[in-house]
Amino acid sequence: MAGLASMKLLSDLVAENGGTIPDNYVRPPSDRPNLHEVETLRVSIPVIDLQGLKGSSRHEVVKAIGMACESDGFFQVKNHGIPESVIERMLHVSKEFFQLPERERMRCYSSDPMKETRLSTSFNVNTEKVRSWRDYLRLHCYPLEDFVHDWPSNPPSFRDDVGEYCKNARELALRLLEAISESLGLQGDSMSMALGSKHAQHMAINYYPPCPQPELTYGLPGHKDPNVITILLQDGVPGLQVLRNGKWVAVDAGRGELVINIGDQMQVLSNGRYKSILHRAIVNSTTERISIPTFYSPSPDAVIKPPESLVGASHPALYRSYSYAEYYAKFWSQGLNTESCLDMFKAM
Repeated sequence: MAGLASMKLLSDLVAENGGTIPDNYVRPPSDRPNLHEVETLRVSIPVIDLQGLKGSSRHEVVKAIGMACESDGFFQVKNHGIPESVIERMLHVSKEFFQLPERERMRCYSSDPMKETRLSTSFNVNTEKVRSWRDYLRLHCYPLEDFVHDWPSNPPSFRDDVGEYCKNARELALRLLEAISESLGLQGDSMSMALGSKHAQHMAINYYPPCPQPELTYGLPGHKDPNVITILLQDGVPGLQVLRNGKWVAVDAGRGELVINIGDQMQVLSNGRYKSILHRAIVNSTTERISIPTFYSPSPDAVIKPPESLVGASHPALYRSYSYAEYYAKFWSQGLNTESCLDMFKAM
């Protein structure tokens, strides 16, 4: 059980340290959240109603998605098509899992970042000098039948509830990719085809226990996502912050709306037009938090490069072509010690 920073283990460590967090979670003064400087606007990123994608207003919705991808890299969606009952069951069973006895949860524990189903802590305990205040269960989700048998069987409804959410999240991801393709002036299936023949989908069920000194650490430090797009479900407890115009902005943690953000692969596929933006998770001293990002990714062998129509004399390719497997290996090897590894792939 060594290495798992579960709530119980963290509580024990805090008690041993006299109500303070252990030293290996304390960030240096130059790398702390500075929570007093965070903007607290209620609506901090665009909110887009996806209902219009089905009708005559599709063009306006596609345009709004494109503008959000270009200016913010983040947006929220409502009327997204995932039933409220599916969302509520997903959140409930996730919380149930992290309330299980530690011995039961530890059946899923692994420090191997390549393991398809695993419980772990922080981000990558093999590469980090300072840990993050997070436990998480990572699951591969597509094709569902290839992975669901390896998921936890406790709580008893876990596989059914999480599987249903995964199917709905994938349908939403494909609809968003279609709209993003159109917003770039491409055919609706262009982005989907660019991801190769075996799209990948995985999720992290993040658990952030209460932290006695949240000003000294992060749930996750500032980073950019390595995939194409991310769909984030939150439990209503604030924690997500986005870097906007040089300032950290707190994102509303409403349970009905989902947060969508652009990943590094979309930045490359759009030839830099759509931006992968820094974001982070902060913790608090009183309330546990659950967040569930679904990561939609290319096939490992997919060659990532922008479509020819987005490259020209006035818009040369900003990045060299590479396989997603190559990118992902570099991403995991460097961890979150740097903000993004896209710089390694810039065109010479």
